[in-house]
Amino acid sequence: MKKSIAIIALLFSVQIFSQAIYEDERYVPETDPLVLKNLEEWQGKKFGLLMHWGTYSQWGIVESWSICPEDYGWCERKKGSNPSNYNDYIKDYEGLRKTFNPVKFDPEKWAKAAKYAGMKYMVFTTKHHDGFNMYDTKYSDYKITSKDVPFHSNPKADVLKEVFNAFRTEKISTGAYFSKPDWHSEYYWDPYFPPFDRNVNYDPALYPEKWQKYVDFTHNQIMEILTNYGKVDILWLDGGWVRKRDQVNIKENYDEKFTENESKNGFIKHRVVDQDPKMDELVAKARVKQPGLIVVDRAVHGKNQNYLTPEGRVPAKTLPYPWESCIPAGGGWSYTPDAQYLTGRQGIHMLVDIVAKGGNLLLNIAPSPEGEWDKAAYDLLQAYGDWMKVNSTAIYNSKPIEPYKEENICFTQNKAGNVYAFYLAKEGENKIPAEVTVKSISPKKGTKITLLGSKTALKWTKFDKGFKVVIPENLRNNLPCKEAWTLKIEAINR
Repeated sequence: MKKSIAIIALLFSVQIFSQAIYEDERYVPETDPLVLKNLEEWQGKKFGLLMHWGTYSQWGIVESWSICPEDYGWCERKKGSNPSNYNDYIKDYEGLRKTFNPVKFDPEKWAKAAKYAGMKYMVFTTKHHDGFNMYDTKYSDYKITSKDVPFHSNPKADVLKEVFNAFRTEKISTGAYFSKPDWHSEYYWDPYFPPFDRNVNYDPALYPEKWQKYVDFTHNQIMEILTNYGKVDILWLDGGWVRKRDQVNIKENYDEKFTENESKNGFIKHRVVDQDPKMDELVAKARVKQPGLIVVDRAVHGKNQNYLTPEGRVPAKTLPYPWESCIPAGGGWSYTPDAQYLTGRQGIHMLVDIVAKGGNLLLNIAPSPEGEWDKAAYDLLQAYGDWMKVNSTAIYNSKPIEPYKEENICFTQNKAGNVYAFYLAKEGENKIPAEVTVKSISPKKGTKITLLGSKTALKWTKFDKGFKVVIPENLRNNLPCKEAWTLKIEAINR
C-alpha cells in the first residue's frame, strides 16, 4: 500500500497469491432470500466508491499499519518526532487527533462527482485498525467528535452522518467499512502486555472475560452504526485475521503459510491466533436491525462473506460467485500528497475488464487532511462519467459471456440477449479502426449492429469464425466518447 498500484502488487504478492487460490476454491452461498435479492441488485451496480480517511492523512502515510509492530515494508515508520522508538511513535501517532481539522470537508461535492462518474454504491471507513472513529460513537473517546479534536465543534463533525446523507441524496447506496481489530482498545491490545503483531496481544482462551468485553465492544459499535445512521446496505468488515479458528485450520496455517512470515532463524513476523468475534451472532442481530444487509467478512471463508474482494488487482478470469476488485485510484489506500492517479483510459479499461469477468469495481479515493479530494480524482471521475453517459447500458446489470475477452475486445451481455463488444483503444489509438474483426462471436443473420452513441446501422460480414464490422469514416471522425467504443450486437448464434 505505497505510492503506486504496481508497488502495492509487489508488497502483497504472496498474500495475493494465496488469496487467488482461496478465491478460486471457496465460497459459501447465502440463503436469506432478501439478502440474495439485494446481492443480485448489488451485482448489477458494477461501480462503487471506497474512501479511506483518518488522522493518518495528515502525515500522508499508510493507514494504521505504521503502529503495528511487524517487520513488513508497509509497517515502516517514517514520521513523528522519533520514528526509531516505537513507544514515542505511538504517542505522536495518537496525538494526530489533536491537529485533525478537515474544515474543507464537503461530502456533497464528493457525492455529486461520484454520481456523475456512474458510481452506484459507496463504502466509507467508519474505523480502521488504529481504532480512530470517524463517527460519534459512545463506546470510545478516540473519535472525530472528541473535545480534543479541533473538528469536534464543526457542524459536520459527525463525518459518517454527513457522508451517508450526502450520498443517499444522490441515490447512491451506502456501505460501512469497519475494522474488526482495534489497536487502540484496551480489550484488544491490553496495556499490560506489549503488542506482538497485528493480533490481540493476549490469549483469549486464557482471558475469556477480557475477550468477551472486546466482542461486546465490537458488536456494540457495529450495532450503533446500524441503528443511528439510517439504512446501511453493506457492512464491509476488514481484518480477516480476527476470526474463529479450530485446531485443524490453525495447523493448516502453520504448515502452509507460516514460511512466508518466518525468517530463517525462526523469527515469526505475525502469528495465527484463535480470536472469535462471534460473527454468526453479530450478523443475526444486524439483520434484525437492517433486513437484507449484505455482509462482507473479508477473507474469512464462510456464510458471512456474501461477496469476495480481491484487493489491488483484477482476477485473471471470471469467478463463479459475487465479487468486487477494490483498487486505489491513486497512491495508496490513504492520502499521499504526491499520488499519481489512473488516467481516464486506464480507469475505463479496468472497469470494462472487471465487468466483462462478472465483477464490480470498488475504486478508492482518499481525502486529504483538509477534507478535500485531489483535482486528479475529480478529473478521473469526470472521464468515467463522460464515457458512462454513452456506454452505461453495456455495464449496468450485465452478465459475462464467453470468452469474456479477445485481445483488446471485451464482452458483456444483457437479459434481452444483446451482446456488447468493447473495443479498448490501443496505445496511441484515438479512434476506433475502420474495420473491427471479432473471431469468437457470431451474430445471427440479419442482426443489427450499432456503435453505442450512434443510431447508424453498421455493415458487417460473417466469417466461418466470427465477423467483421465496418465503421464509416464520418462516424470515426465524430465518435461519441473516448478510450473505448462499444458495439451493440442485437443477437448472436448460441
